[in-house]
Amino acid sequence: MDLKSDRGILEKLKEYGKSDMYPFHMPGHKRERIDFPNPFQIDITEIEGFDNLHHPQGILKDAMEKASKIYGSDKSWFLVNGSTGGILSAVCGLTRRGGTIIMSRNCHKSAYHGIFLNELHAEYIYPQYIPKFGIQGGIFPEDVEKALKKQPDTQAVFIVSPTYEGIVSDIKRISQVVHRYGIPLIVDEAHGAHFPFACQGEFPESALNLGADVVIQSLHKTLPSFTQTGIMHWKRGYADEKRIERYLQIYQSSSPSYLFMGGIDWCIENMVRDKGKRLHLLAERLQNIRSRAEKFKNIRIPGKELSGKFGVYDVDLSKLVLSVKGTNIDGERLSELLRNRYHLEMEMSNTDYVLAMTSAFDREEGFERLFKALKEIDKEISPEKKAFLEMEKGFPWPEKAYMKIHQAWNNQTDKMPIEDAEGRISGEFVYIYPPGIPVIVPGERLDRKIIEFIQNYKAKNLPVQGLKDREAEYIETVIGE
Repeated sequence: MDLKSDRGILEKLKEYGKSDMYPFHMPGHKRERIDFPNPFQIDITEIEGFDNLHHPQGILKDAMEKASKIYGSDKSWFLVNGSTGGILSAVCGLTRRGGTIIMSRNCHKSAYHGIFLNELHAEYIYPQYIPKFGIQGGIFPEDVEKALKKQPDTQAVFIVSPTYEGIVSDIKRISQVVHRYGIPLIVDEAHGAHFPFACQGEFPESALNLGADVVIQSLHKTLPSFTQTGIMHWKRGYADEKRIERYLQIYQSSSPSYLFMGGIDWCIENMVRDKGKRLHLLAERLQNIRSRAEKFKNIRIPGKELSGKFGVYDVDLSKLVLSVKGTNIDGERLSELLRNRYHLEMEMSNTDYVLAMTSAFDREEGFERLFKALKEIDKEISPEKKAFLEMEKGFPWPEKAYMKIHQAWNNQTDKMPIEDAEGRISGEFVYIYPPGIPVIVPGERLDRKIIEFIQNYKAKNLPVQGLKDREAEYIETVIGE
């Protein structure tokens, strides 16, 4: 679809909205016509009778208390700048400056920014890798235990579950391990906002019910809510509620959008009234497309068979991972075919797979278009071992950090070609985006595998971000190291 470059943002959005491009990506409302007021009529500020998010005493206080009862938390907060504000507030609020946090290495970049802001030492635990599909698995509770024994002064543990690809770790066992050390477990459940509203057994259980102390969810990812809306939940016991609230006032806007806050309230009420019907229909449609796709010879879609392996406790089937690993095309090519030939826009792509995000607001028409497209493409491609980025252990993460993130990021640096940076300590982040997971963080040493990984991604026109050099040819490295 050709969008004229001389049009303004709003005109382009209107033109795109009228197209037949189908969204297998967030936000979860899927551009459906929803009964919502004219935004200009309800876009207000903190006037009399409409409360204040940073000091709620009226309708916002009531709405958040209602949400807390629905979710089963002891307290819930509306987030108007996505999960990012919640993650920053939880990380900074539940650790002391210069302290230690244990974190899964596949966390979103906002968690690393929290480490930077609070000058923390980070001890990483690594997800398993599922070589057959080229995706990351879950976190072993045993690895959390090992990390805690190594760093007994740890103040909090932070993991992501589910992952971008829908992989759920054993939160119940992990929380039991963490609580034995008397500290809180923070779970980035940004991609699992729909879990609490589903019928039992159709989707994984929320971390909030499994022992997590703080759970952050992005409503906009999988539910009918505006982009940038989220919610954070707190359970009494191991996490300091007041310290979290202190940082929420720092990391959330002092002029929060009433459109967003009204949208959050509407979204939650809508899902409660629906009583899981839409999610039940989604589960049926997912089962239908997955069972038919089992006949494909080249494109594979992982599912529940992963449970019990690679640290995987459960799988969110709403994430359709379309793996082409071991074929003669890569994920980026599959994404291009789906977009250009079939007008199906995916959430993300990389070397081994494409991710199609679904929600309760997807339509039967979209699933049928996707299945027919995949069926045709599956016949066109063939098995072939590619030389490009054949990984058997996942991301080539560095083995250790030589400096804390804030030390390296604030240090004096040299700008040099990435090709020549082997052995140097990075002074900046390098992200594969989406999903925003860093391949290397400030303070870690660049080796040849990491350099080749970055160069290969760049060569395939896949997104490499975080570097000051937007062409991703140069990197800042710490002087004197």
